Amino acid sequence: MRILTCDEVRQAEHEAIRRPGGSTLVLMERAGHAVAQFCLANFKFGSVCVVCGKGNNGGDGLVAAEALRQSVDVSVIILAKDAGELSADAAAMCSRLGLEPIWIPSEADLANDAVRDALASDLILDAIVGTGFKPPLRGLAKAAVAAINNALGAVVSVDLPSGVDADSKSPVHADGADVVFCHGIVTFIAPKPAHVFGELTRGPIAVSEIGVQPVLTSNQTGLEVISGREVGIAFPPRPNDAHKGLFGHVLVIGGSLGKAGAPGLAGIAALRAGAGLVTVACPKAIQATVAGFAPELMTEGLPETDKGTIALAAGARVNQLLEGKDVIVLGPGLSTNPQTSNFVRRLVATCPLPLVLDADGLNAFAGACDKLKKSKSSMLVLTPHPGEAARLLGESTADIQTDRQAAARTLAEKTGSCVVLKGSRTIVAGASGEMWINLSGNPALAKGGSGDVLSGIIGAALARRAASAPRFQQPSGGPDPEPPKTWVHEIYGADPGDKQRKFQAQQLQRNSALASAFLKDVSVVSAVHLHGLAGDFARDMLHENTVLAGDLLQHLAEAFRDCELQMDKSLFYLQE
Repeated sequence: MRILTCDEVRQAEHEAIRRPGGSTLVLMERAGHAVAQFCLANFKFGSVCVVCGKGNNGGDGLVAAEALRQSVDVSVIILAKDAGELSADAAAMCSRLGLEPIWIPSEADLANDAVRDALASDLILDAIVGTGFKPPLRGLAKAAVAAINNALGAVVSVDLPSGVDADSKSPVHADGADVVFCHGIVTFIAPKPAHVFGELTRGPIAVSEIGVQPVLTSNQTGLEVISGREVGIAFPPRPNDAHKGLFGHVLVIGGSLGKAGAPGLAGIAALRAGAGLVTVACPKAIQATVAGFAPELMTEGLPETDKGTIALAAGARVNQLLEGKDVIVLGPGLSTNPQTSNFVRRLVATCPLPLVLDADGLNAFAGACDKLKKSKSSMLVLTPHPGEAARLLGESTADIQTDRQAAARTLAEKTGSCVVLKGSRTIVAGASGEMWINLSGNPALAKGGSGDVLSGIIGAALARRAASAPRFQQPSGGPDPEPPKTWVHEIYGADPGDKQRKFQAQQLQRNSALASAFLKDVSVVSAVHLHGLAGDFARDMLHENTVLAGDLLQHLAEAFRDCELQMDKSLFYLQE
């Protein structure tokens, strides 16, 4: 979901209004009903007070008030003398209101008994100002914000907490500005920079597109935020005639003596995330242990070093195992044994399949990340934490954390891969050139094994997409196969003579490759979001100190259901 500036949101809104059947009143009605839906889904309340400004943000609040009036007690405060001071659309919605609002023309009127009673409601809707407002607040609006902050009820902000500049990328509460302290936010059309970077609330933040198509608008920020929509794209409903072959076969390669749990967690996570089949290839010494984690896992014992790690000689057996597989997850629990690292480098260089490189698989390329660009993998995914990213780039962890977006982008460009830079607000720099930020997840995920679970989920997401493509087969030793047909061959024959037509065909081919890379990136970002959501549900059920990596496996089901509900209701959560 693209992060748009105020101007871009306004442009998208104008385009929607120009379409047949489009109008500002229709968009306002959709926005108001989305607010009511968000409140009912996330808060328990028997009474609500809606505080409205004079503009269209107030109009959204009036629609929400009328929608909520059907189920709870509602009072409405309007910061104006009468309807004549409202915007045209807000005035139209006020005329439809089935109750008498409390009109507040001056700051002194905020102290009257009717206002105090209204602000004693269980829930307060902040609909004073929204997108387009530029700080600071003044006069009546500033006084109303203070009154809301002094109230005892939960507060939901419509579009943005009043007082916030939507285009700001700084934490809004750090400078003591006059803004609403809210417990939840529902915004419209697209998230703005402040929703992602402003640390506006610890509560839920949701986006309703209200029928607008922001994907057609330019994107100055160059950023997207991950929501349940990406999960819905990567994991559509299974067809009724589904079979395991439709969902791919993941090969997890990892483990060492004393670290059997890592490949086991990755393998089970891939199964839990929907992979049709999972094989774990590990040193023979731990094969029985890994097999005991889950009867659904298939295992392969590999030649090992005297230290119980995968030996260089395992390469021949692994090459055989590639046949019939769709995705490789390489690295969980491998160790940094020199022989094992050499095995990793050879496999990464030659493996043609989509490959997720994690943990000690990444450490095998410390200070030599440029070698990753020579990989023959059709999709290389790196999943470093800041320390691993620092080792790959030859920098300090502090350098990575100073500008995480730049670090992820640099690593993606140097390696030609999709980079998942883990940590608080994980960054995904895609192979397509797009960049995403993830807001799901919490400190409970800061525990051993969490990254292994993420790698397994990414493997399953990529396998679902890869399973529909022709599978890799080892060369038979006969003549070289014909090169695959390209757009040039299909449209213009093997040797198009017209240079202009050939150029156009090549452009089509590049666009097709870019679209394919984008969809693979979406599979990766969906896995990142699911992993964070599972962590959120596990924390809520248990406690952030007690959550184990294995608990994430149990809560993946809730994460999937949550994303399906978002798709059904067209209300997409950035954080919950």
